[in-house]
Amino acid sequence: MLVFQKLRYKNFLSSGDSFTEIDFLANNTNLIIGSNGSGKSTILDALTFVFFNKPFRKINKPQLVNSVTEKNCLVEIEFNNNNRQYLVRRGIKPNVFDIEVDGKLLEKRGDDRDNQVTLEENILKVNYKSFTQIVILGSSTFVPFMQLSAAHRREVIEDLLDIRVFSSMSSIVKDRVRTVRDQLKILELKKSSLKEKGQMQAKFIDDITKSGEANINKKNESVKRHLLDQQQLQEANIDVLGKIDHLNAELEELKGAGDKLRELGGLKGKIQQKITTLSKNHKFFNDNKTCPTCTQDIDENLRQTKLTELGVDAKKLKGGYQELEAAIEKEENRESNFNDISAEVLELNKKLASSNSDISNINKTITNLHSEISTIRESIDNQAESKENLNSIIKNLKSSVDEISNLKVEMEKHQFVNELLKDGGVKTSIIKKYIPLINKHVNKYLQMMEFYINFNLDEEFNETVVSPIHERFSYASFSEGEKMRIDLSLLFTWREVARVRNSINTNLLIMDEVFDSSLDGFGTEEFLKIIRYVVKDANIFIISHKTELYERFDSVLKFEKERGFSKLNKK
Repeated sequence: MLVFQKLRYKNFLSSGDSFTEIDFLANNTNLIIGSNGSGKSTILDALTFVFFNKPFRKINKPQLVNSVTEKNCLVEIEFNNNNRQYLVRRGIKPNVFDIEVDGKLLEKRGDDRDNQVTLEENILKVNYKSFTQIVILGSSTFVPFMQLSAAHRREVIEDLLDIRVFSSMSSIVKDRVRTVRDQLKILELKKSSLKEKGQMQAKFIDDITKSGEANINKKNESVKRHLLDQQQLQEANIDVLGKIDHLNAELEELKGAGDKLRELGGLKGKIQQKITTLSKNHKFFNDNKTCPTCTQDIDENLRQTKLTELGVDAKKLKGGYQELEAAIEKEENRESNFNDISAEVLELNKKLASSNSDISNINKTITNLHSEISTIRESIDNQAESKENLNSIIKNLKSSVDEISNLKVEMEKHQFVNELLKDGGVKTSIIKKYIPLINKHVNKYLQMMEFYINFNLDEEFNETVVSPIHERFSYASFSEGEKMRIDLSLLFTWREVARVRNSINTNLLIMDEVFDSSLDGFGTEEFLKIIRYVVKDANIFIISHKTELYERFDSVLKFEKERGFSKLNKK
Protein backbone atom coordinates (compact mmCIF):
# COMPACT_ATOMS: atom_id res chain seq x y z
CA MET A 1 0.00 0.00 0.00
CA LEU A 2 1.18 3.50 -0.88
CA VAL A 3 0.97 5.50 2.35
CA PHE A 4 1.50 9.25 2.06
CA GLN A 5 2.79 10.65 5.37
CA LYS A 6 3.90 14.28 5.22
CA LEU A 7 4.01 17.09 2.67
CA ARG A 8 5.95 20.30 3.21
CA TYR A 9 6.77 23.22 0.96
CA LYS A 10 8.28 26.70 1.08
CA ASN A 11 8.65 29.61 -1.33
CA PHE A 12 6.10 27.70 -3.40
CA LEU A 13 3.38 29.93 -4.90
CA SER A 14 2.15 32.14 -2.01
CA SER A 15 4.02 30.27 0.78
CA GLY A 16 6.96 32.02 2.43
CA ASP A 17 10.50 31.01 3.39
CA SER A 18 9.31 28.77 6.26
CA PHE A 19 8.00 25.27 5.56
CA THR A 20 4.27 24.72 5.48
CA GLU A 21 3.81 21.09 6.61
CA ILE A 22 0.75 18.88 6.29
CA ASP A 23 0.56 15.57 8.18
CA PHE A 24 -1.60 13.26 6.08
CA LEU A 25 -1.83 10.58 8.81
CA ALA A 26 -2.92 12.82 11.69
CA ASN A 27 -6.67 12.47 11.04
CA ASN A 28 -8.99 10.49 8.82
CA THR A 29 -11.20 13.34 7.63
CA ASN A 30 -9.84 16.83 7.14
CA LEU A 31 -11.45 20.04 5.95
CA ILE A 32 -9.22 22.66 4.28
CA ILE A 33 -10.74 26.13 4.23
CA GLY A 34 -9.68 29.65 3.42
CA SER A 35 -10.61 32.65 1.35
CA ASN A 36 -9.80 32.88 -2.34
CA GLY A 37 -6.06 33.26 -2.88
CA SER A 38 -5.20 32.14 0.65
CA GLY A 39 -3.32 29.07 -0.65
CA LYS A 40 -5.69 26.24 0.30
CA SER A 41 -5.41 24.59 -3.15
CA THR A 42 -1.62 24.86 -3.12
CA ILE A 43 -1.50 21.36 -1.64
CA LEU A 44 -2.69 19.96 -5.01
CA ASP A 45 -0.01 21.78 -6.99
CA ALA A 46 2.68 20.83 -4.46
CA LEU A 47 1.71 17.14 -4.66
CA THR A 48 1.76 16.89 -8.45
CA PHE A 49 4.86 19.08 -8.69
CA VAL A 50 6.94 17.03 -6.28
CA PHE A 51 5.89 13.76 -7.96
CA PHE A 52 5.44 14.69 -11.63
CA ASN A 53 7.28 18.03 -12.03
CA LYS A 54 4.14 19.95 -13.02
CA PRO A 55 1.40 21.71 -11.04
CA PHE A 56 -2.17 20.43 -10.84
CA ARG A 57 -3.62 23.74 -11.96
CA LYS A 58 -2.77 25.57 -15.17
CA ILE A 59 0.24 27.48 -13.85
CA ASN A 60 3.47 28.01 -15.73
CA LYS A 61 6.32 26.27 -13.95
CA PRO A 62 8.43 29.46 -13.44
CA GLN A 63 5.42 31.03 -11.69
CA LEU A 64 5.57 28.37 -8.96
CA VAL A 65 8.46 30.27 -7.34
CA ASN A 66 7.20 32.80 -4.82
CA SER A 67 7.23 36.22 -6.49
CA VAL A 68 8.59 37.92 -3.36
CA THR A 69 11.43 35.61 -2.31
CA GLU A 70 12.15 34.58 -5.95
CA LYS A 71 14.35 31.61 -4.93
CA ASN A 72 14.67 28.44 -2.87
CA CYS A 73 11.33 27.05 -4.02
CA LEU A 74 11.24 23.56 -2.45
CA VAL A 75 8.69 20.78 -1.96
CA GLU A 76 9.26 17.55 0.02
CA ILE A 77 7.05 14.55 0.59
CA GLU A 78 7.49 11.52 2.81
CA PHE A 79 5.71 8.25 2.04
CA ASN A 80 5.97 4.52 2.55
CA ASN A 81 5.51 1.86 -0.10
CA ASN A 82 5.90 -1.87 0.48
CA ASN A 83 7.67 -1.28 3.81
CA ARG A 84 10.25 1.04 2.32
CA GLN A 85 10.50 4.63 3.43
CA TYR A 86 10.86 7.29 0.73
CA LEU A 87 11.47 11.02 0.62
CA VAL A 88 11.18 12.94 -2.66
CA ARG A 89 12.58 16.46 -2.83
CA ARG A 90 12.06 18.79 -5.82
CA GLY A 91 12.88 22.48 -6.12
CA ILE A 92 13.39 25.46 -8.41
CA LYS A 93 16.09 28.13 -8.14
CA PRO A 94 18.12 26.11 -7.65
CA ASN A 95 16.81 23.08 -9.48
CA VAL A 96 16.62 20.10 -7.14
CA PHE A 97 15.39 16.55 -7.66
CA ASP A 98 16.41 13.98 -5.05
CA ILE A 99 14.97 10.62 -4.05
CA GLU A 100 15.87 9.07 -0.69
CA VAL A 101 15.19 5.41 0.09
CA ASP A 102 15.35 4.36 3.72
CA GLY A 103 17.36 7.46 4.53
CA LYS A 104 19.90 7.00 1.74
CA LEU A 105 20.07 9.15 -1.38
CA LEU A 106 19.18 7.11 -4.45
CA GLU A 107 22.02 7.14 -6.95
CA LYS A 108 21.01 9.10 -10.02
CA ARG A 109 21.16 7.46 -13.40
CA GLY A 110 21.43 9.70 -16.43
CA ASP A 111 19.50 12.96 -16.25
CA ASP A 112 16.34 13.95 -14.36
CA ARG A 113 14.13 12.40 -17.04
CA ASP A 114 15.58 8.97 -16.27
CA ASN A 115 15.06 9.50 -12.55
CA GLN A 116 11.48 10.61 -13.22
CA VAL A 117 10.85 7.32 -14.99
CA THR A 118 12.30 5.48 -11.97
CA LEU A 119 9.99 7.40 -9.65
CA GLU A 120 6.83 6.80 -11.68
CA GLU A 121 7.40 3.25 -12.91
CA ASN A 122 9.42 1.61 -10.13
CA ILE A 123 8.45 3.46 -6.94
CA LEU A 124 4.98 5.04 -7.31
CA LYS A 125 3.90 2.73 -10.14
CA VAL A 126 1.42 5.38 -11.26
CA ASN A 127 1.51 8.21 -13.77
CA TYR A 128 0.07 11.71 -13.55
CA LYS A 129 -3.21 10.86 -15.24
CA SER A 130 -3.99 7.89 -12.98
CA PHE A 131 -2.81 9.81 -9.89
CA THR A 132 -5.29 12.60 -10.61
CA GLN A 133 -8.12 10.06 -11.05
CA ILE A 134 -7.54 8.14 -7.81
CA VAL A 135 -5.84 10.50 -5.35
CA ILE A 136 -7.06 13.95 -6.42
CA LEU A 137 -10.49 15.12 -7.50
CA GLY A 138 -10.29 18.80 -8.40
CA SER A 139 -12.67 21.37 -9.75
CA SER A 140 -10.29 23.48 -11.89
CA THR A 141 -8.20 21.42 -14.26
CA PHE A 142 -9.40 17.96 -13.22
CA VAL A 143 -10.86 15.96 -16.11
CA PRO A 144 -13.40 13.37 -14.87
CA PHE A 145 -12.98 9.80 -16.06
CA MET A 146 -16.04 9.98 -18.28
CA GLN A 147 -14.62 13.03 -20.07
CA LEU A 148 -11.30 11.37 -20.84
CA SER A 149 -10.55 9.97 -24.29
CA ALA A 150 -10.89 6.22 -24.76
CA ALA A 151 -7.11 5.80 -24.74
CA HIS A 152 -6.72 7.74 -21.49
CA ARG A 153 -9.59 5.82 -19.88
CA ARG A 154 -7.81 2.61 -20.74
CA GLU A 155 -4.56 3.94 -19.17
CA VAL A 156 -6.37 4.60 -15.88
CA ILE A 157 -8.03 1.17 -15.82
CA GLU A 158 -4.77 -0.55 -16.72
CA ASP A 159 -3.08 1.21 -13.80
CA LEU A 160 -5.92 0.21 -11.49
CA LEU A 161 -5.84 -3.43 -12.54
CA ASP A 162 -2.05 -3.40 -12.56
CA ILE A 163 -1.99 -4.65 -16.14
CA ARG A 164 0.03 -1.84 -17.65
CA VAL A 165 2.82 -4.35 -17.51
CA PHE A 166 1.14 -5.89 -20.55
CA SER A 167 1.33 -2.51 -22.29
CA SER A 168 4.98 -2.29 -21.30
CA MET A 169 5.47 -5.84 -22.53
CA SER A 170 3.65 -4.90 -25.73
CA SER A 171 5.96 -1.92 -26.17
CA ILE A 172 8.96 -4.17 -25.56
CA VAL A 173 7.62 -6.73 -28.03
CA LYS A 174 6.89 -4.01 -30.59
CA ASP A 175 10.41 -2.65 -30.11
CA ARG A 176 11.72 -6.18 -30.53
CA VAL A 177 9.62 -6.64 -33.66
CA ARG A 178 11.01 -3.39 -35.04
CA THR A 179 14.52 -4.47 -34.04
CA VAL A 180 14.09 -7.89 -35.64
CA ARG A 181 12.58 -6.28 -38.74
CA ASP A 182 15.56 -3.94 -38.95
CA GLN A 183 17.91 -6.86 -38.37
CA LEU A 184 16.16 -8.79 -41.14
CA LYS A 185 16.58 -5.84 -43.50
CA ILE A 186 20.26 -5.62 -42.60
CA LEU A 187 20.69 -9.38 -42.97
CA GLU A 188 18.88 -9.41 -46.31
CA LEU A 189 21.22 -6.67 -47.49
CA LYS A 190 24.14 -8.63 -46.06
CA LYS A 191 22.90 -11.79 -47.77
CA SER A 192 22.56 -9.98 -51.08
CA SER A 193 25.99 -8.42 -50.62
CA LEU A 194 27.60 -11.77 -49.73
CA LYS A 195 25.93 -13.46 -52.67
CA GLU A 196 27.25 -10.77 -54.98
CA LYS A 197 30.69 -10.97 -53.36
CA GLY A 198 30.69 -14.76 -53.77
CA GLN A 199 29.85 -14.46 -57.44
CA MET A 200 32.51 -11.82 -57.89
CA GLN A 201 35.09 -13.92 -56.00
CA ALA A 202 34.31 -17.04 -58.08
CA LYS A 203 34.52 -14.97 -61.25
CA PHE A 204 37.76 -13.46 -59.96
CA ILE A 205 39.28 -16.93 -59.44
CA ASP A 206 38.11 -18.05 -62.90
CA ASP A 207 39.38 -14.84 -64.48
CA ILE A 208 42.72 -15.22 -62.72
CA THR A 209 43.04 -18.78 -64.09
CA LYS A 210 42.09 -17.85 -67.66
CA SER A 211 44.11 -14.66 -67.63
CA GLY A 212 47.06 -16.50 -66.09
CA GLU A 213 47.05 -19.25 -68.73
CA ALA A 214 46.80 -16.66 -71.52
CA ASN A 215 49.64 -14.70 -69.96
CA ILE A 216 51.77 -17.86 -69.66
CA ASN A 217 51.20 -18.66 -73.32
CA LYS A 218 52.10 -15.13 -74.27
CA LYS A 219 55.29 -15.21 -72.21
CA ASN A 220 56.27 -18.65 -73.62
CA GLU A 221 55.96 -17.20 -77.10
CA SER A 222 58.14 -14.32 -76.00
CA VAL A 223 60.72 -16.80 -74.65
CA LYS A 224 60.79 -18.57 -78.02
CA ARG A 225 61.35 -15.29 -79.86
CA HIS A 226 64.15 -14.32 -77.50
CA LEU A 227 65.81 -17.74 -77.85
CA LEU A 228 65.72 -17.36 -81.64
CA ASP A 229 67.26 -13.88 -81.36
CA GLN A 230 69.88 -15.27 -79.01
CA GLN A 231 70.76 -18.06 -81.46
CA GLN A 232 71.12 -15.60 -84.33
CA LEU A 233 73.39 -13.37 -82.23
CA GLN A 234 75.53 -16.34 -81.21
CA GLU A 235 75.90 -17.46 -84.85
CA ALA A 236 76.84 -13.89 -85.84
CA ASN A 237 79.40 -13.86 -83.00
CA ILE A 238 81.05 -16.99 -84.41
CA ASP A 239 81.53 -15.23 -87.77
CA VAL A 240 82.91 -12.15 -86.04
CA LEU A 241 85.34 -14.20 -83.98
CA GLY A 242 86.57 -15.87 -87.19
CA LYS A 243 87.23 -12.51 -88.80
CA ILE A 244 89.00 -11.25 -85.70
CA ASP A 245 91.30 -14.29 -85.67
CA HIS A 246 92.15 -13.77 -89.37
CA LEU A 247 92.84 -10.07 -88.87
CA ASN A 248 94.93 -10.75 -85.75
CA ALA A 249 97.09 -13.04 -87.86
CA GLU A 250 97.60 -10.22 -90.38
CA LEU A 251 98.39 -7.85 -87.55
CA GLU A 252 101.00 -10.26 -86.29
CA GLU A 253 102.71 -10.03 -89.67
CA LEU A 254 102.51 -6.21 -89.67
CA LYS A 255 103.69 -5.98 -86.13
CA GLY A 256 106.81 -3.75 -85.69
CA ALA A 257 106.15 -1.45 -88.67
CA GLY A 258 105.83 1.51 -86.39
CA ASP A 259 109.11 0.85 -84.63
CA LYS A 260 110.85 0.31 -87.97
CA LEU A 261 109.33 3.48 -89.32
CA ARG A 262 110.54 5.48 -86.37
CA GLU A 263 114.02 4.01 -86.76
CA LEU A 264 114.09 4.85 -90.48
CA GLY A 265 112.81 8.32 -89.72
CA GLY A 266 115.75 8.87 -87.38
CA LEU A 267 118.16 7.67 -90.02
CA LYS A 268 116.52 9.88 -92.60
CA GLY A 269 117.09 12.85 -90.37
CA LYS A 270 120.77 12.09 -90.02
CA ILE A 271 121.19 11.67 -93.80
CA GLN A 272 119.36 14.94 -94.39
CA GLN A 273 121.71 16.63 -91.95
CA LYS A 274 124.78 15.20 -93.76
CA ILE A 275 123.33 16.28 -97.13
CA THR A 276 122.83 19.77 -95.74
CA THR A 277 126.42 19.83 -94.51
CA LEU A 278 127.74 18.53 -97.84
CA SER A 279 125.68 21.06 -99.75
CA LYS A 280 126.95 23.85 -97.54
CA ASN A 281 130.60 22.74 -97.94
CA HIS A 282 130.19 22.23 -101.70
CA LYS A 283 128.67 25.68 -102.00
CA PHE A 284 131.55 27.11 -99.93
CA PHE A 285 134.31 25.61 -102.11
CA ASN A 286 132.36 26.27 -105.25
CA ASP A 287 131.65 29.90 -104.45
CA ASN A 288 134.90 30.88 -102.71
CA LYS A 289 138.49 30.88 -103.87
CA THR A 290 139.50 32.97 -100.91
CA CYS A 291 138.52 32.23 -97.33
CA PRO A 292 135.99 34.78 -96.35
CA THR A 293 137.06 34.58 -92.75
CA CYS A 294 140.88 34.87 -92.97
CA THR A 295 141.03 36.25 -96.58
CA GLN A 296 143.72 33.72 -97.55
CA ASP A 297 143.57 32.15 -100.92
CA ILE A 298 142.31 28.59 -101.10
CA ASP A 299 144.49 26.23 -103.00
CA GLU A 300 142.81 25.46 -106.27
CA ASN A 301 143.77 21.83 -106.19
CA LEU A 302 142.47 21.56 -102.70
CA ARG A 303 139.34 23.33 -103.72
CA GLN A 304 138.85 21.02 -106.72
CA THR A 305 139.63 17.97 -104.67
CA LYS A 306 137.12 19.02 -102.03
CA LEU A 307 134.50 19.70 -104.65
CA THR A 308 135.11 16.27 -106.19
CA GLU A 309 135.05 14.52 -102.84
CA LEU A 310 131.94 16.39 -101.80
CA GLY A 311 130.25 15.49 -105.14
CA VAL A 312 131.06 11.79 -104.68
CA ASP A 313 129.82 11.85 -101.10
CA ALA A 314 126.65 13.69 -102.16
CA LYS A 315 126.02 11.11 -104.88
CA LYS A 316 126.39 8.28 -102.40
CA LEU A 317 124.12 9.98 -99.88
CA LYS A 318 121.51 10.63 -102.56
CA GLY A 319 121.46 6.97 -103.54
CA GLY A 320 121.17 5.92 -99.89
CA TYR A 321 118.51 8.54 -99.26
CA GLN A 322 116.36 7.24 -102.13
CA GLU A 323 116.64 3.70 -100.79
CA LEU A 324 115.73 5.00 -97.33
CA GLU A 325 112.65 6.80 -98.65
CA ALA A 326 111.57 3.61 -100.40
CA ALA A 327 112.01 1.71 -97.18
CA ILE A 328 110.09 4.40 -95.26
CA GLU A 329 107.26 4.33 -97.81
CA LYS A 330 107.07 0.56 -97.46
CA GLU A 331 106.94 0.74 -93.67
CA GLU A 332 104.36 3.53 -93.82
CA ASN A 333 102.17 1.28 -95.98
CA ARG A 334 102.64 -1.54 -93.50
CA GLU A 335 101.80 0.73 -90.57
CA SER A 336 98.73 2.10 -92.39
CA ASN A 337 97.56 -1.44 -93.02
CA PHE A 338 98.23 -2.25 -89.36
CA ASN A 339 96.13 0.71 -88.20
CA ASP A 340 93.29 -0.07 -90.59
CA ILE A 341 93.20 -3.70 -89.54
CA SER A 342 93.45 -2.69 -85.83
CA ALA A 343 90.51 -0.30 -86.32
CA GLU A 344 88.57 -3.08 -88.02
CA VAL A 345 89.40 -5.49 -85.19
CA LEU A 346 88.30 -2.82 -82.66
CA GLU A 347 84.99 -2.37 -84.43
CA LEU A 348 84.52 -6.13 -84.60
CA ASN A 349 85.28 -6.40 -80.86
CA LYS A 350 82.76 -3.61 -80.16
CA LYS A 351 80.23 -5.43 -82.27
CA LEU A 352 81.04 -8.64 -80.41
CA ALA A 353 80.72 -6.89 -77.02
CA SER A 354 77.40 -5.35 -78.03
CA SER A 355 76.18 -8.71 -79.24
CA ASN A 356 77.32 -10.38 -76.01
CA SER A 357 75.50 -7.65 -74.04
CA ASP A 358 72.37 -8.30 -76.08
CA ILE A 359 72.75 -12.03 -75.43
CA SER A 360 73.17 -11.33 -71.69
CA ASN A 361 70.08 -9.11 -71.69
CA ILE A 362 68.16 -11.77 -73.59
CA ASN A 363 69.27 -14.33 -71.00
CA LYS A 364 68.05 -12.02 -68.21
CA THR A 365 64.78 -11.42 -70.04
CA ILE A 366 64.30 -15.17 -70.54
CA THR A 367 65.11 -15.79 -66.87
CA ASN A 368 62.61 -13.08 -65.85
CA LEU A 369 60.01 -14.53 -68.18
CA HIS A 370 60.51 -18.00 -66.70
CA SER A 371 60.24 -16.50 -63.21
CA GLU A 372 57.05 -14.65 -64.16
CA ILE A 373 55.64 -17.82 -65.71
CA SER A 374 56.47 -19.70 -62.52
CA THR A 375 54.82 -16.98 -60.40
CA ILE A 376 51.71 -16.96 -62.57
CA ARG A 377 51.57 -20.75 -62.46
CA GLU A 378 51.84 -20.67 -58.68
CA SER A 379 49.11 -18.03 -58.48
CA ILE A 380 46.89 -20.25 -60.62
CA ASP A 381 47.68 -23.45 -58.80
CA ASN A 382 47.80 -21.94 -55.33
CA GLN A 383 44.90 -19.46 -55.04
CA ALA A 384 44.58 -20.42 -51.39
CA GLU A 385 43.70 -16.96 -50.13
CA SER A 386 41.13 -16.33 -52.84
CA LYS A 387 39.61 -19.76 -52.33
CA GLU A 388 39.66 -19.23 -48.58
CA ASN A 389 37.89 -15.90 -49.08
CA LEU A 390 35.32 -17.62 -51.29
CA ASN A 391 34.79 -20.34 -48.70
CA SER A 392 34.48 -17.68 -45.99
CA ILE A 393 31.91 -15.82 -48.08
CA ILE A 394 29.95 -19.04 -48.66
CA LYS A 395 30.13 -19.81 -44.93
CA ASN A 396 28.97 -16.29 -43.99
CA LEU A 397 26.22 -16.48 -46.60
CA LYS A 398 24.98 -19.75 -45.09
CA SER A 399 25.20 -18.22 -41.61
CA SER A 400 23.18 -15.19 -42.80
CA VAL A 401 20.56 -17.45 -44.38
CA ASP A 402 20.29 -19.46 -41.14
CA GLU A 403 20.12 -16.27 -39.07
CA ILE A 404 17.40 -14.87 -41.36
CA SER A 405 15.47 -18.10 -40.95
CA ASN A 406 15.82 -17.97 -37.14
CA LEU A 407 14.83 -14.29 -37.04
CA LYS A 408 11.76 -14.99 -39.15
CA VAL A 409 10.74 -17.68 -36.66
CA GLU A 410 11.41 -15.21 -33.84
CA MET A 411 9.43 -12.54 -35.71
CA GLU A 412 6.44 -14.92 -35.98
CA LYS A 413 6.62 -15.60 -32.23
CA HIS A 414 6.84 -11.90 -31.38
CA GLN A 415 3.96 -11.09 -33.72
CA PHE A 416 1.89 -13.81 -32.07
CA VAL A 417 2.71 -12.45 -28.60
CA ASN A 418 2.03 -8.93 -29.83
CA GLU A 419 -1.44 -9.98 -30.95
CA LEU A 420 -2.06 -11.37 -27.45
CA LEU A 421 -0.82 -8.16 -25.81
CA LYS A 422 -2.92 -5.84 -27.95
CA ASP A 423 -5.86 -4.05 -26.38
CA GLY A 424 -8.16 -6.76 -27.74
CA GLY A 425 -6.03 -9.58 -26.29
CA VAL A 426 -5.06 -10.56 -22.75
CA LYS A 427 -5.78 -7.12 -21.30
CA THR A 428 -9.34 -7.15 -22.61
CA SER A 429 -9.87 -10.62 -21.11
CA ILE A 430 -8.72 -9.34 -17.70
CA ILE A 431 -10.77 -6.14 -18.00
CA LYS A 432 -13.87 -8.21 -18.90
CA LYS A 433 -13.53 -10.05 -15.60
CA TYR A 434 -13.47 -6.78 -13.65
CA ILE A 435 -16.17 -4.88 -15.56
CA PRO A 436 -19.00 -6.52 -13.53
CA LEU A 437 -17.21 -5.61 -10.26
CA ILE A 438 -16.65 -2.03 -11.44
CA ASN A 439 -20.29 -1.63 -12.50
CA LYS A 440 -21.47 -3.16 -9.22
CA HIS A 441 -19.49 -0.69 -7.09
CA VAL A 442 -20.37 2.34 -9.24
CA ASN A 443 -24.07 1.61 -8.87
CA LYS A 444 -23.65 0.91 -5.15
CA TYR A 445 -22.13 4.34 -4.56
CA LEU A 446 -24.72 6.02 -6.81
CA GLN A 447 -27.51 4.49 -4.71
CA MET A 448 -25.76 5.63 -1.52
CA MET A 449 -25.99 9.17 -2.89
CA GLU A 450 -29.68 8.60 -3.69
CA PHE A 451 -29.06 8.59 -7.44
CA TYR A 452 -31.07 5.65 -8.75
CA ILE A 453 -29.82 4.90 -12.22
CA ASN A 454 -28.27 1.81 -13.79
CA PHE A 455 -24.78 2.92 -14.93
CA ASN A 456 -22.67 0.36 -16.78
CA LEU A 457 -19.34 0.46 -18.59
CA ASP A 458 -18.37 -1.95 -21.38
CA GLU A 459 -14.89 -3.26 -22.25
CA GLU A 460 -14.20 -0.10 -24.27
CA PHE A 461 -15.33 2.01 -21.24
CA ASN A 462 -18.33 3.42 -23.06
CA GLU A 463 -21.24 4.00 -20.72
CA THR A 464 -24.78 2.71 -20.88
CA VAL A 465 -27.16 4.56 -18.57
CA VAL A 466 -30.74 3.46 -17.82
CA SER A 467 -32.87 5.61 -15.54
CA PRO A 468 -36.48 5.28 -14.37
CA ILE A 469 -37.31 8.41 -16.32
CA HIS A 470 -35.32 7.75 -19.49
CA GLU A 471 -34.52 4.34 -20.86
CA ARG A 472 -31.21 5.36 -22.40
CA PHE A 473 -29.14 8.28 -21.27
CA SER A 474 -25.52 9.27 -21.61
CA TYR A 475 -23.15 10.90 -19.15
CA ALA A 476 -23.32 14.16 -21.11
CA SER A 477 -27.11 14.24 -20.73
CA PHE A 478 -27.04 14.69 -16.94
CA SER A 479 -26.89 17.90 -14.94
CA GLU A 480 -23.65 19.02 -13.34
CA GLY A 481 -24.77 17.75 -9.94
CA GLU A 482 -25.65 14.36 -11.38
CA LYS A 483 -22.36 14.22 -13.24
CA MET A 484 -20.58 14.96 -9.95
CA ARG A 485 -22.34 11.99 -8.30
CA ILE A 486 -21.20 9.77 -11.17
CA ASP A 487 -17.63 11.15 -10.96
CA LEU A 488 -17.53 10.55 -7.19
CA SER A 489 -18.94 7.04 -7.60
CA LEU A 490 -16.25 6.27 -10.15
CA LEU A 491 -13.58 7.74 -7.87
CA PHE A 492 -14.69 5.58 -4.93
CA THR A 493 -14.93 2.58 -7.23
CA TRP A 494 -11.40 3.08 -8.51
CA ARG A 495 -10.13 3.16 -4.94
CA GLU A 496 -12.08 0.02 -4.11
CA VAL A 497 -10.73 -1.81 -7.17
CA ALA A 498 -7.21 -0.60 -6.34
CA ARG A 499 -7.64 -1.95 -2.80
CA VAL A 500 -8.81 -5.32 -4.12
CA ARG A 501 -6.03 -5.49 -6.71
CA ASN A 502 -3.46 -3.94 -4.35
CA SER A 503 -2.28 -1.89 -7.34
CA ILE A 504 -2.64 1.86 -6.70
CA ASN A 505 -3.95 1.31 -3.21
CA THR A 506 -3.31 4.49 -1.24
CA ASN A 507 -4.40 6.17 1.98
CA LEU A 508 -4.76 9.65 0.50
CA LEU A 509 -7.82 11.23 -1.12
CA ILE A 510 -8.02 14.98 -1.81
CA MET A 511 -11.09 16.66 -3.28
CA ASP A 512 -11.13 20.30 -4.23
CA GLU A 513 -14.44 22.19 -3.84
CA VAL A 514 -16.67 19.20 -4.61
CA PHE A 515 -19.30 20.66 -2.26
CA ASP A 516 -18.97 24.13 -3.70
CA SER A 517 -19.51 23.28 -7.34
CA SER A 518 -22.28 20.83 -8.10
CA LEU A 519 -23.49 18.89 -5.04
CA ASP A 520 -26.62 20.14 -3.38
CA GLY A 521 -27.26 19.89 0.34
CA PHE A 522 -28.73 16.39 0.14
CA GLY A 523 -25.91 15.15 -2.04
CA THR A 524 -23.39 16.68 0.32
CA GLU A 525 -24.90 14.85 3.28
CA GLU A 526 -24.81 11.51 1.51
CA PHE A 527 -21.25 12.13 0.36
CA LEU A 528 -20.13 12.88 3.93
CA LYS A 529 -21.63 9.61 5.09
CA ILE A 530 -19.68 7.75 2.41
CA ILE A 531 -16.30 9.26 3.25
CA ARG A 532 -16.82 8.68 6.99
CA TYR A 533 -18.38 5.24 7.08
CA VAL A 534 -17.76 3.56 3.73
CA VAL A 535 -14.33 4.68 2.51
CA LYS A 536 -12.00 2.92 4.94
CA ASP A 537 -8.26 3.13 5.62
CA ALA A 538 -8.13 6.56 4.01
CA ASN A 539 -6.98 10.01 4.99
CA ILE A 540 -9.39 12.35 3.24
CA PHE A 541 -8.86 16.06 2.67
CA ILE A 542 -11.75 18.21 1.44
CA ILE A 543 -11.00 21.73 0.16
CA SER A 544 -14.07 23.95 0.53
CA HIS A 545 -15.43 27.40 1.23
CA LYS A 546 -18.26 26.00 3.39
CA THR A 547 -17.36 26.86 6.97
CA GLU A 548 -20.57 25.27 8.29
CA LEU A 549 -19.02 21.84 7.79
CA TYR A 550 -16.44 22.26 10.57
CA GLU A 551 -17.97 19.78 12.96
CA ARG A 552 -18.37 17.06 10.35
CA PHE A 553 -14.59 16.58 10.09
CA ASP A 554 -11.91 15.31 12.48
CA SER A 555 -9.61 18.22 11.64
CA VAL A 556 -9.91 21.66 10.08
CA LEU A 557 -6.93 23.26 8.30
CA LYS A 558 -7.36 26.96 7.66
CA PHE A 559 -5.16 28.93 5.28
CA GLU A 560 -4.85 32.68 5.72
CA LYS A 561 -2.77 35.42 4.18
CA GLU A 562 -0.35 37.22 6.50
CA ARG A 563 1.93 39.94 5.09
CA GLY A 564 1.38 38.57 1.61
CA PHE A 565 2.30 34.95 2.50
CA SER A 566 0.03 31.96 3.06
CA LYS A 567 -0.03 30.60 6.58
CA LEU A 568 -1.58 27.35 7.83
CA ASN A 569 -3.59 27.41 11.08
CA LYS A 570 -4.96 24.16 12.50
CA LYS A 571 -8.22 24.03 14.45
